[in-house]
Amino acid sequence: MEHVPALQIDGHTLIESCSIMHYLEETRPQRALMPQDVYKRAKVREICDLICTGVQPLQNLVVLIYVGEEKKREWAQHWITRGFRAVEKLLSSTAGKYCVGDEITLADCCLIPQVFSARSFLYIIFKNNELDAYPLH
Repeated sequence: MEHVPALQIDGHTLIESCSIMHYLEETRPQRALMPQDVYKRAKVREICDLICTGVQPLQNLVVLIYVGEEKKREWAQHWITRGFRAVEKLLSSTAGKYCVGDEITLADCCLIPQVFSARSFLYIIFKNNELDAYPLH
């Protein structure tokens, strides 16, 4: 089975975004993407887990194709809204300039593609790209 994303690095092939990000974090500490504070690290993991398990899979193109053309709009609107509400709730207690405080973390690395995807999808399907209901994103 072919997986995307895949990364060839250090003589290894890694698949899945979170595994790749954690490997890079652990093997290239020069620019850490996890806070030193243990509690903040846990919050970063919460946000990453929520996005990678509760948001991204439900707006994945393969899922939307499976749902079918008739239900795609309803499905996407429901799950994008539900997922972004949950992320917004988490960010309300952690956000500074970025998802967790004022430094870029792995949470931002997970969130940015989802915001891009949601904006693109909302524009294509609904002819708008408004995510104003989620100001912390």
